[in-house]
Formats: sequence, C-alpha cells, structure tokens
Amino acid sequence: MRPAHIALAAFVAAVWGVNFVVIEIGLDHFPPLLFSALRFLVAALPAVFLVGRPTVAWKWIVGVGLALGVAKFGLLFTGMDLGAPAGLSSLILQIQAVFTALFAFVALGERPGKVKVAGMAVALAGIGVAAVDEGASGPLVGFALCIAAAACWGVSNVLTRKASPPDALNFMVWVSTVPVLPLLALSLLLEGPERDLEALRGLDWTGAGVIVYCAWVVTVFGFGAWGWLLRRYPASSVAPFSLLVPVFGMSSAALFLGEAVSPLRWCAAALLVGGVALSTLSWGRGGAAKGDTSASATTPEASVSATPEVRARART
Repeated sequence: MRPAHIALAAFVAAVWGVNFVVIEIGLDHFPPLLFSALRFLVAALPAVFLVGRPTVAWKWIVGVGLALGVAKFGLLFTGMDLGAPAGLSSLILQIQAVFTALFAFVALGERPGKVKVAGMAVALAGIGVAAVDEGASGPLVGFALCIAAAACWGVSNVLTRKASPPDALNFMVWVSTVPVLPLLALSLLLEGPERDLEALRGLDWTGAGVIVYCAWVVTVFGFGAWGWLLRRYPASSVAPFSLLVPVFGMSSAALFLGEAVSPLRWCAAALLVGGVALSTLSWGRGGAAKGDTSASATTPEASVSATPEVRARART
C-alpha cells in the first residue's frame, strides 16, 4: 500500500475508535435508542438521494438493517448507557469475528481452518479475562449487552456475505434507512415519549455534533474510505488496520474520559486483538485455508465491506 493510503487506513481506524468516546458523550444528551435512531436518520439523509437505487434485493437491505442497525447498535448504545465503558466496549465488539465464523459455519457451511479456530479460542479467552475484570469493577449487564451486540453484528455479516453488494457505500446508505422507524418505535415504548421530547428540546451544539460525527464522519466518510481502500487493495492488506480500532478506542477513552485501564484489561486486549489478528491474518496469507471461505469483517462499520472475492460472486 502507498504511504498515503496506509495513513488513510490508520485514520479511519482512529475515527472508528474515537467514536466510542463520542457515543459516551452522546448518551449524556439522548436516550440510547433515540440516539441510535437519529444517527441512522442523519446517515441516510440526504445521502439516500445521492447514491442511486439499491444494488441488491430489499430482503438483504432489510435483514442487515434490522440485525446491524436495530439489534447491534440498539444493544451497544443501551449497554454503554448502562455503564459499559467506552474503551472496553470498543474491545468487546471485536468478538464479532468469532460469532461471524460460527454463524457462517451454521448458515453457509463454511468450515474454519485450524489456525482460525485457534485464533477464535484465544479471542474467547480474552473475553473471559475481560468478564473477570468487569465483574470486579463494573456492571455486568452492560458488558453482556455488548457481547449480544457483537453476536448481532455477526448475523449482519453473514447476511451481507449472502447479499454480496457490488457497491458497499450504496448498500450502507440504504441499510441506514431501515433502523430509523423501528428504533424510534422502541424508544417511544421503552424510553418514553417524555424522555425523548426532553432530549430533542434540549438539543444543543454538542448533541448535534455528536450525531453528525456518528452519522457522517463514522458512517459515510469512514465506510466510504474503507470501501475505497478495499477496492484498490486485497482485503488481507486492509483488514489488519481494523485491529487498531480498540487501541484507539481504549486510548481515547483513557485520555478524554479518564477511564482507567487495569492490568487485566490490558491482558484481555492483548488476547482478544491477538486472537482476531490470528484469525484474520491466517485467512489473508495465500487465501483461506482449505474449506475456509470466511472473511470476517473486523471494524465497526466494515460489516458491509465485502472482500473483492465476495463482491465478485453472483448475488444470491
């Protein structure tokens, strides 16, 4: 990769990592489900009028929109609202790579190779260490919701692999239209209209900036740049940069939010990132292992960034 493109990949990882701090700030202004709905509303508009018609069947757009937008982000924002720290949340979500491989095995018959299985085992050990640390220092409910969010992300990855969108940005923008109404309905039901109206009436520049960052910087710019890199370079060259996301997430949370990083959490980070790296890089060297055609997305927005090989498949 050219130096400028390496810098771009690292910058996108930084944007996605810092996003967890931005989410934490946003949760001081909005209820979590309303916040998630507003994020997707602003991501979809006005972009949906600029990207053209959908390039895949609506069943895939709706499926990914529900799994990724409603379930994954709804659970993540709620888990963080219940006390899951921003830095830890950025780390825990990486376990989606394990869920993706498991769901791909069940739904698509993709059998992971031995190295990938070993990587998943190491990553799961990291989650165990993080659970021990969180049990001693924070709310386990928020931690559990972040793991559930990672599982939903795995579901959306498999659905996206089935969809094989030829234009990743077009797909993401149309996917962003799906969660808005379900999330608003859930917010009204679970968070209450009074709380929602209070948040909207109290909208200030900080709240607006948070929504714009999550929608346009993280989703539109970040996803667009990542998809552009994947079109220029092999996924095995681009994907490892996603392992920087929890590094930026934990570092920015410590810097801007004052989150302490315990020795156990550093150990969990090393195990989880190392395990995901082992799985990802083992796929990248010379292609997948025999019987292993999976290629897990490993970034907060890259669940719709199909690899060149996947994009070349005929749409199902």
